[in-house]
Amino acid sequence: MPKFQNKIALVTGSGTGIGKAIATKFIEEGASVIILGRRKEPLEEAAKELEGRIPQGINASVRIFAGVDVADETAMNNMFDELKKNNVTIDYIINNAGVSGPVTCFPNAPLDEFKSTIGIHLTGTFWGSVQALKVMKEGGKIITISTFFTEEKPLEQRPYRFRSPYTASQGAKNRLAELMSWELTDKGIISIATNPGPVHSDRIYKTVYPKAAAEFMRVSGFEDLSPVQVDEANRELLPLLGEDESVIKKGITDAATKLANGKDVSKLTETFTNLLNKIQTIAEKVQNNTSHMIANREFLSQGQVAETVLNLCDDEIAKIINGKVIPGDRVFYPVKPHIGTTAPGVHQPDFTGKAVVFTIDATDKADAERIEFLAQHVEKNGGKVACFISQDTPSELQEYISSKFHSHIVDIKNPDEVARWLNTAKTNIGDILGVIHVTGKLPDIPKLTEVSRAEWEALTEKFISTPATVAQRALEQFVPGGANDPRLYKDAKGAIMIIGPDLPVGKKVTGIQRAQVEVFRGALRPFTTTVNQELSDVLNSKIRMFTIFPGSVTGTEPNNQRIADAFNFLVTDNALSSAEIVFCVDETR
Repeated sequence: MPKFQNKIALVTGSGTGIGKAIATKFIEEGASVIILGRRKEPLEEAAKELEGRIPQGINASVRIFAGVDVADETAMNNMFDELKKNNVTIDYIINNAGVSGPVTCFPNAPLDEFKSTIGIHLTGTFWGSVQALKVMKEGGKIITISTFFTEEKPLEQRPYRFRSPYTASQGAKNRLAELMSWELTDKGIISIATNPGPVHSDRIYKTVYPKAAAEFMRVSGFEDLSPVQVDEANRELLPLLGEDESVIKKGITDAATKLANGKDVSKLTETFTNLLNKIQTIAEKVQNNTSHMIANREFLSQGQVAETVLNLCDDEIAKIINGKVIPGDRVFYPVKPHIGTTAPGVHQPDFTGKAVVFTIDATDKADAERIEFLAQHVEKNGGKVACFISQDTPSELQEYISSKFHSHIVDIKNPDEVARWLNTAKTNIGDILGVIHVTGKLPDIPKLTEVSRAEWEALTEKFISTPATVAQRALEQFVPGGANDPRLYKDAKGAIMIIGPDLPVGKKVTGIQRAQVEVFRGALRPFTTTVNQELSDVLNSKIRMFTIFPGSVTGTEPNNQRIADAFNFLVTDNALSSAEIVFCVDETR
């Protein structure tokens, strides 16, 4: 008898690629499958193929939900409500849907695309899992496809240049899978994540590697093309990769004619030909370098990933590894020690004539007192302080901070408003030495898996999107015009520090409480390491971004002096050569 006969698996993003391979494997093992995605045509084609693979004599079926984007709350709610209405019980939900997201340096990554990537990868996984509980019973399994090309372990990061929103969402997904195992134990639901690593797919060969190669070309410019012109050319040229030679030749000529803007078309055609050849060469080199970090130099096939997923759905195996992130990725990647504890000590810098801007999303009085301590530290050493306080900060905390420092209540979720206030600070109080963003603490939440969609999105905004918004606008302040011309970043200086969220404090901190905080720390760790690699290795700047995580696993009170010491270190040249850029300042391990 097929192993999964009489079972039902729901696979997101299953019209093509890995999702389709997983659905196929389930069908071949006797399960019924529910496939969904944004595009109807691939799903219909996949359904025909899947129906043809149902084993003879097995009563299995294929059901389609077309036009369902996992980031769309209404579409997901309606799908699971319909399943519940029809008394359908899901045995397995496979969180597979994903997108490449913007493949570009963080300063150039559109923030709407940043948020969209978080929405699909992280919120789509969270909300799909939560809604699936409506139609799951004890023994149900949530399997999340993630990647180790973001976060190897909480203390070992893999910066993935040009993929900052992807790394943030994937790192959080790893920790979300762990959290769900804690919070769903009483329901008898198992949660596991698996990180396949590089997989043979059109996305990686036709999208990720070529776009990464194209970004290398944009950063420096190519021949007589400026970065903006390279970017315009790349949009026309990248779709030509993999086409017949005649199609490529015509496409290059058409692109040169379209973008000539007074230039000699024949000369531009030659330049575009060289550019496309260079992009293809770099893309192949990236692929080859990655394969050389695998023992047998082979990426996994989509079928092998599917086989892994079905093994994780085995009842006995799933019980053993509930809550784990399984490393299917076989890439032997040399990992630098990006995570540290106490920052190295330095001689106290003189902040005279410099401004430090605080952007504040405080949760409680301890957050406000931390800001007071750090701002006084800056002023005591000669610097000037401006505090931009989020509209979402409780009014009593707004008043507390405003009574002590030059402050404004600001919509720090709005990138234009952040940029405007940073410009105001520079005009009124001087050159900005550093921007310190305080996320505030995670509110006391019994179970994250029981919050509303609006509450969840407020949390991802607070701990992921808003820090990214502030960081990107701070980079614009340090390097005006740098997004369009990355060459301006060379040797530019500046410092960005993200503080929080804290680990919970107390003698009886639960595993759930720690796991909840780790979801959002899990986003900021790989995000920080990725952006720093771009700032140092790609853009050759002297700008650094640190993240500070207060608190310890033992539940001790955080020490604000250690955060001040970390800022002292960040604004010195010592930070430029530091591999450690995320500091758990209250930990001793």
